[in-house]
Order: sequence, then structure tokens, then C-alpha cells
Amino acid sequence: MNSGALLLCIATPFAASLLIVLNHKRPQLINVINTVAPFISLLALILFMTAYSPMVDSEITLLNIVGNIGIAFSAEPLALIFAGLVCVLWPLSSLYAMSYMYGNKLKRTTHFFACYSLAIGSALGIAFADNLLTLFIFYEILTFSTYPLVIHSRSAEALKAGWLYLLTLVGTATLFLLTAIIWIGYSTGTLDFEKGGILQNYMGATEITVLLLLVVLGTTKAAIMPLHHWLPSAMVAPVPVSALLHAVAVVKAGVFTIMKIAVYTFGIDTLREVGADWFVYLASFTIVAASIVAIRQVQLKKLLAYSTISQLSYIVLGVAILHPVALLGAVLHIVAHGFAKITLFFGAGAIYTASGLSRIRELDGIGRAMPWTMGLFTIASLSIIGMPPLIGLTSKWFLLEGAVAANAYFAVVVLVLGSILSAAYLLPIIHRAFFRPGKDLSHGEAPLVMRVAMLVPVLICVLLFFFNDKIIALVRGIL
Repeated sequence: MNSGALLLCIATPFAASLLIVLNHKRPQLINVINTVAPFISLLALILFMTAYSPMVDSEITLLNIVGNIGIAFSAEPLALIFAGLVCVLWPLSSLYAMSYMYGNKLKRTTHFFACYSLAIGSALGIAFADNLLTLFIFYEILTFSTYPLVIHSRSAEALKAGWLYLLTLVGTATLFLLTAIIWIGYSTGTLDFEKGGILQNYMGATEITVLLLLVVLGTTKAAIMPLHHWLPSAMVAPVPVSALLHAVAVVKAGVFTIMKIAVYTFGIDTLREVGADWFVYLASFTIVAASIVAIRQVQLKKLLAYSTISQLSYIVLGVAILHPVALLGAVLHIVAHGFAKITLFFGAGAIYTASGLSRIRELDGIGRAMPWTMGLFTIASLSIIGMPPLIGLTSKWFLLEGAVAANAYFAVVVLVLGSILSAAYLLPIIHRAFFRPGKDLSHGEAPLVMRVAMLVPVLICVLLFFFNDKIIALVRGIL
């Protein structure tokens, strides 16, 4: 197994962050780093995956802290899919961020890009974490590396949002997730992730239920209601930060953490024996409630934020149903939502860069001035809704199939209702853009780099609808 390639994939963003800081007076070199580093990490992951076999141990131990518990990495199917999403989106988000930051003449770009790379590295650390301790360390690094991005403008509103961001994410992770990890380590003597879980011989049904509740409360990056307010508040940050929060790293790290702990610490069979109906209802409530709130938003970024909250709970619901097919749908929805939502946020940023507009009611006729931007925005919206031929339909199909197979008919109703509500908050934007008369349409299209950054994930949404066999085969290996 090519462990060197795996280590290179994880280490590159951290090295890039350090190089950006050391070269803070050389903006051209920083641009080179921002362009080259993402492709190094992506190529390293591709090289690793060409030699990957689930039958071969890929563990890399960096540091033993207590006994056999330390900072260690390894590859497994969920890790490879999440890391693949991060590594594919990093080059696009980096190029887009440079165009946005310079195009809007924003300050502190060195600080911004150093933290951005650090956040990417943290997400990869979470993806490849071999144990709960490693996962928790990188989970917290991700919070602290994205906090400066949230408060980038240093406005009173940004500082207030940053305080809520830090208080919520650090507070819940320390109070609940760390408590759960300590409890697991004390009860089992290990923090390692293992196929089938590690709790079945050590805890009863009540203990497992309480432990699952602690994990859910501790992973507020998943933005499950009512612990979601930090995410809409963080929309004061620049659009590239919003894309990072919603599509590339932060919230995806939250749902990925829930999924990984459910599969490799609890074990799906163990959870099925215990029962987790409350988890289904919590995710279902978030899907519906967040969608209803999204419909009422007047700011485009706020609408997309509540859309994310709703869509994340599709993933959580797929885990909570506790059926292999639903879990497959949840994994696919991480990918589907990542590519579609980054396109939508890139679209919001492109609109703002070209026209200065951010309110939904101001978008009348903008599709005629920005046909490429709004055309790609439309396709990504259709993927979120679950229309063919887009990967959003595939993920929702497996979620529905799994819910039916598990006799979770309440979840079936919620999944269908959620898609209807998604259409209710996204289609009116498209109607405004193309079918209403506009006032000032002289601004024209967004910069080419921004449009290309939108085009690539849209193409991937289409391609993955037709060519998803390898992802499905990879996930079936753990079911």
C-alpha cells in the first residue's frame, strides 16, 4: 500500500498553509501555492487509490500518546469518498477564492488563504482518522482554522457570528463529543475504528442510546436543529468561506463524523438492535423545518444556508434509518450535495461580483445578463431537488429505497416532502432570473474563472448520475 501518497495527500494543505504565511510579502508566490498545492493533494489521493485494497492495512501512526492510542491515519471506503470530495473541490474553490477575493478587492488575503488551506488539511485529517482521538483533534483544528475566515471582515456582525460559531462548535464538541470519546475509551479500552463497531460486548441498550445522543449533540457541525444557528450567522463571511463551510469541509465533516462513528464505533447492527427512532424524527424535523425557513428568506446566501441545513439531515436520516441501502444513499448524498451546493454558492458569489446584488428580489431578469451563471445555478438546483439526469436523484433514490426496505414509511414521506420543499425555495429564484423583466442588466457575466469553477462540479453531477458504479461498489464493501 502506498502510504507515502496518503501522507502526502494529508500533509500538502498544512505545508501550503505554512508556505503562505512564510511568503506573506510575495502575493504572486502565494497564488502559485494556491494553484499548485490542491493538485498535488488530488494527484496523491489518485495515486493512493490506484493501489488501494481493503484487504491491505494502510495505517500510518504519527505519534503514540497513551499506550496504543495516538494520532494515526488509515484508509477505508467512507474516508476515500469524503477525501475524494474534498480533494476534487479544493482546486476549484481555491481558484474561485482567488478570483473572488481579488475581484472584490478584499483585504488580508494571506491570512485568508493560510486558514483556508489549514481547513482543507483538517478535513482530510478527519477523513483518514484511524481512531476517535485523531478524529477529535482534527475536528477541533477545523473549527479554529475556519473561525478567522468567518470573522474575516472584522465587522461587528462578523465578530458576533464568529463568537456564536466558536462557542457552539467548541462548546458542544468539548462537552458532549469528548465526553463520549472518553466514555468509549474507558469502557472498551480502545478508540480504534473497526468494521462492525466496538461497543456490542461492552454496553447495554440504555448506555448506547445515551452515547449516541452525546455524539449527535457533540457534532453540531452537522447543523441538526436546534443546534444550527451558527451556520446561517456565518453567512456574513465572504462567499468562498460559505462554499468551504457548506460544500467542502465543515458541515460535511459533521455528517461524516456521525456516519463514521455510527458505522465503525457503534456498528449499524448494534444500533438496529437498540433502536434509534428518535434519531429518525430529529433528522426528519430538521429536513422539513429548515426547508420552510428557507422559503421565507430574502437573502440568497441565507436561503442556501437553510437549504444546507435541510440537505445535511438527508444524510443523517440515511444513517438513522439503519439500513444498508439507506446508508449507501447517505454516502452518495454527501457527494451529490457537495458538488451541487458549491455550484450554488459559487453562483451567489458570481452574481455579487458582477452586479453587487445579494437579495432574491433583486434577481429579476439576471439570467439574461448572466446566462452561463444562472444556467449552471439552475442545473445545480435541479440536482438538489432530485431531478434526472443528476446525482441528486441517485442519492435520494437509494435513501427512499432504503427507507421502504426498512419499513420506515414516515421517513419516506419526509424524503418526498423535503424534495417538494426544495423545489419551492429554489425554482422561484430561477423563475425570477429568466422570466421576469429586469431593471439594470448592463453588468454582464461573471469572470471566466468563476464560471469554470461552476461548470466543473455541474458536469460531475451529470457524470456521476451515469457513472457511479465504483462509488457504490466501494460503499457496499462496508455494508
